[in-house]
Amino acid sequence: MALKERVGTVVSDKMEKTVVVAVENRFPHPIYQKTVSRTTRYKAHDEDNRCRVGDRVRITETRPLSRTKRWAVAEVLTPSGAS
Repeated sequence: MALKERVGTVVSDKMEKTVVVAVENRFPHPIYQKTVSRTTRYKAHDEDNRCRVGDRVRITETRPLSRTKRWAVAEVLTPSGAS
């Protein structure tokens, strides 16, 4: 079974070993066909505390690590300093 993956932006790194990642989903409205963007926030495990706010990261599904944490940071795609 393949694990789910998402790509998003770190919006909070204030917790210990946890980051909040905002993933934007864009889709056409079913009736009006205008592009709608919906943002979902995931709490992801960051073992080494290497993520910073603004980083673009790939997160992957994992076993439940806490009441709200079911994702883990797989890799940092672009650090917040690089554009």
